[in-house]
Amino acid sequence: MPEKVAAVTPAASGAFGLRHYLICLKGVVVRECLRFLHQRERFISSLVRPLVWLFIFAAGFRQVLGVSIIPPYKTYVLYEVYITPGLCGMILLFSGMQSSLSMVYDREMGNMRILLVSPFPRWYLLLSKMLAGVSVSIAQVYAFLIVAWFWGVKAPLLGYLFVLPALFLSGMMLCALGMLLSSMIKQLENFAGIMNFVIFPGYFASPALYPLWRIQEASPLLYKLCLANPFTYAVELIRFAFYGQVDWVSLGVVAGCTLLFLGGAIIAYDPSRGLITRKQGGNG
Repeated sequence: MPEKVAAVTPAASGAFGLRHYLICLKGVVVRECLRFLHQRERFISSLVRPLVWLFIFAAGFRQVLGVSIIPPYKTYVLYEVYITPGLCGMILLFSGMQSSLSMVYDREMGNMRILLVSPFPRWYLLLSKMLAGVSVSIAQVYAFLIVAWFWGVKAPLLGYLFVLPALFLSGMMLCALGMLLSSMIKQLENFAGIMNFVIFPGYFASPALYPLWRIQEASPLLYKLCLANPFTYAVELIRFAFYGQVDWVSLGVVAGCTLLFLGGAIIAYDPSRGLITRKQGGNG
């Protein structure tokens, strides 16, 4: 009996090895992937949004919105080519918010409570959840890029490899933002407000659909809002990565916002200091 107690004590005290952390990460990622595979409508909807912009809106806007020669492009490009990085960012943005919705759902149904009371550090559980969400969102992006390829919207072949780190970092930033927002949402019904006041302003106040120089010409105020929008830098990071280039300003902003949002989410989910505890205390 003492031997059994001694064997359990290290794990109970949090003395986990690398193998235990990897098993935990695998469990979270596999669960998220299985959830995604069982929700086929989620996969279809994630492709419908960017494909509508690529096939329908781009056909009309091509004649209205000209794209001048701006970095990273060395020649004039079609409007479909210009908006492709922004549409990749759209998938990451909606997927990040979808992760926040699943966090609210899991918290209401009790699954998230079971996960958060496990002996693993809170920051590691949130990071695992983010990695799972980013893995799913990157798979959706590449599915969209395959469809766009057959439509004739092509980037340099090596660009599909170079863009992977940019997609990962941008996805981490948006998932971290989703985690932070999920800590402030008490009920699923409130998620519609997040859609209206976070997703759409964040997407349209960015160079995803039109160059920043055109926004500056049309509205200097909107141009300043675009510069203050983290999603702007995620789109530009992806755009430059497609052509094997690094936009260092965008890289710094995206990395900094990722750490900021992740730190805020960890604090918010801390039972001793987080927002959840204060809300539960107010309800009690």
